Amino acid sequence: MKPKKIILIIVAIVVVLGLIWYFFMRNKEQPAVLTTEKPETGAISTSVTATGTIQPVDTVTVGTQVSGTLSAMYADFNSTVKKGQLLAELDPILLQATVDQAKASLAQAQSNQIYQEANFKRQALLYKTDAISKAEYDLAKNTDQVARATVNNAKAQLRSAERNLSFTKIYSPIDGVVLGRSVSIGQTVAASFSTPTLFTIAKDITKMQVEAKVDEADIGNVVKDQRATFTVDAFIDDTFNGTVKEIRLQPAISSNVVTYTTIIDAPNDDKKLKPGMTASIIIYTKEIKDALLISAKALKFRPDSTLGKDYEIVPIKGLREKKSGMKTGARSGSEQKKTVTAASGEKTEVVKNEPSYVWLVQGKKLVQKQIKTGLNDNTHVQVLEGLTSGDVIASGSEQAAKGAPAGAASSPFMPKRPGGNRR
Repeated sequence: MKPKKIILIIVAIVVVLGLIWYFFMRNKEQPAVLTTEKPETGAISTSVTATGTIQPVDTVTVGTQVSGTLSAMYADFNSTVKKGQLLAELDPILLQATVDQAKASLAQAQSNQIYQEANFKRQALLYKTDAISKAEYDLAKNTDQVARATVNNAKAQLRSAERNLSFTKIYSPIDGVVLGRSVSIGQTVAASFSTPTLFTIAKDITKMQVEAKVDEADIGNVVKDQRATFTVDAFIDDTFNGTVKEIRLQPAISSNVVTYTTIIDAPNDDKKLKPGMTASIIIYTKEIKDALLISAKALKFRPDSTLGKDYEIVPIKGLREKKSGMKTGARSGSEQKKTVTAASGEKTEVVKNEPSYVWLVQGKKLVQKQIKTGLNDNTHVQVLEGLTSGDVIASGSEQAAKGAPAGAASSPFMPKRPGGNRR
């Protein structure tokens, strides 16, 4: 075979392979698909999260003021009791004996007082007739007064003994439910130095409260009467509602973390909530119901070179993006932070308000628009000024076939990184 013929065959094979690659194997450049949205009216809020414990609103501990042996018990755990209901009794034998002794002392004092009163009257008559001296008269008068005082003292001792005897019967001070019982029948309780606790009663378990531990970084946004929701592990699918009732000023410090106890009212009509349950709480610090909203990703969108083939990109005149790499509208809430150094050398982080930007789709144009934003929950952003519900906003782009974000390409508005595209 001639060399010329061989060369022609090789060239033909190369051409055929090239055509096969061009029409069937090469990666065709896919057009970019622009994702758009319109501002919608809806609710938006900012919130604070915390953990806490379910507690009854009012809890009373019932004790005894006298010592003795528990002889009877009429209430137990979870018992529903009424105010004035008998809960338990102490053995009254010793205290009853004290009452009897006080009654005997009173009777003796009253008998002596009667005798001394009669004696004083006789001495007074004799003194008027000068039959006795002034000293004898004064002695009779003093003895009568001492007898009267002795009677009063005996009466007071009797009242004290009877009162102590009444303390052997333990009554409920409120209507409620017994949460705890600390004693059993036959147990001796001593009330010499402190009052021993016999029962713990919750006043009303249909009204509970959550003791939430709010971090010091979030407590500044929490105020009274804010709405709150929480869940408990026992009813993970249920969401309970509440209201911030009180923010206690005393801090709690654990592992160098400072928290403040925040009390949240929690209705418990169905009695699902039980004391001691752990709650995961959300406190809504700001809420707006009818706000004009756009997605948070719309603030981060920037057109790139792939969109430049299909759309005319119209940025705001005179707008320059800083070489620091700050993305237009990337900060939520239109805030940028920078660190400044004070005269003392201490570095402080200062919040600086910056405008936010979106890109409007107007036919085949992408027009940059400055807007004023409000609340940002990281999913939606409230628009205060600059947009209407009829505007069409670009929120993202991707290549139709590959699904790769077009934003990965370089932006014509970003300064080129030193070194070009070297890897």
